[in-house]
Amino acid sequence: MWVHNIDPIALDLGFIQIHWYGLMYLIGFGAAFWLGAYRARRPGSGWTEEQVSDLIFWGAMGVVLGGRMGYVLFYNFDQFLSDPLWLFAVWEGGMSFHGGLLGVLVMLWLFGKKHDKSFMQMGDFVAPLVPIGLGAGRVGNFIGGELWGRAADVPWAVVFPRTVDGVARHPSQLYEAFLEGVVMFAVLWWFSSKPRPRMAVSALFLIMYGVFRSSVEFFREPDAHIGYIAFGWLTKGQLLSLPMIIVGALLLLWAYKQSSSAVTVK
Repeated sequence: MWVHNIDPIALDLGFIQIHWYGLMYLIGFGAAFWLGAYRARRPGSGWTEEQVSDLIFWGAMGVVLGGRMGYVLFYNFDQFLSDPLWLFAVWEGGMSFHGGLLGVLVMLWLFGKKHDKSFMQMGDFVAPLVPIGLGAGRVGNFIGGELWGRAADVPWAVVFPRTVDGVARHPSQLYEAFLEGVVMFAVLWWFSSKPRPRMAVSALFLIMYGVFRSSVEFFREPDAHIGYIAFGWLTKGQLLSLPMIIVGALLLLWAYKQSSSAVTVK
C-alpha cells in the first residue's frame, strides 16, 4: 500500500502555476503532431505536415470544448441547470472523454469540408495518433489524485488523501493509462501501418476504447453524485462506452464487407 502525496503542480512561478495535468495535454497534442507528421511524410499518404498541424489544432479545440461540455452535460447536468454559466468555469477542471470525442468528430467534419477530405479518411488517419494523449491524460489524473479506483487489498493499492476515508484503492487511472495509452497505441499503430479497408482503423479504435473503458470501470469508483445507474454495477462510463463498441463493431464488419465486395467485382 502506498499513500499518494504527489504535488499536482509541476512548476510554481508565483504569478502562474503549471499543473501536471496541463502538461499531459501538451504531451498528447505534441505526440499526435509528431506521429501525424511522420505518417504524412510517407509516399502516397495524401497528407502534408501543414494539414497535420491544422488538424491537431482543430482537434485540440474539439477535445477542450467537447470535453468540458460532455463533463457538464453527461455527469453534472443538475448543476448546469441550477447554474448554466458553470459550463464556462473551465478553471475548476472537469473533462469527459466521450464529450471530447464528440467535439473532435464535429471538428473533423468541419476540417474535412475545408480540406476536401472524407470523414472516414480523417478518422482512420487520426485514430492511431490519439492513444498517447489518452494515456498521458490518465497519468495526469493519477498525479492529481482524482478519479480513483474502488477499495482494494492488492499490494499496489493506493491511499488517495482526497477521498478522506483513508481506504486503499485501485490506481485505476494507471490501469486506463496502460490500456488506453500503451496497448491501444501499439495495436492501432501496427494495424494502421498496413493497407486496411476504409473505416477499419476508426472502427477498431471505437471497439478498443469502449471495451477497455468498460473493463476498467469495474475497478474505478463511480462519481459520488451519480453512483451506479443500474443493476448495482453499471456505471455512466460503461453506458456511454456501449454505443462505441456497437458502432465500432458494425463499422468494422461493413468495412471488410465493402472491401470483399470490391475485390469480388475486380
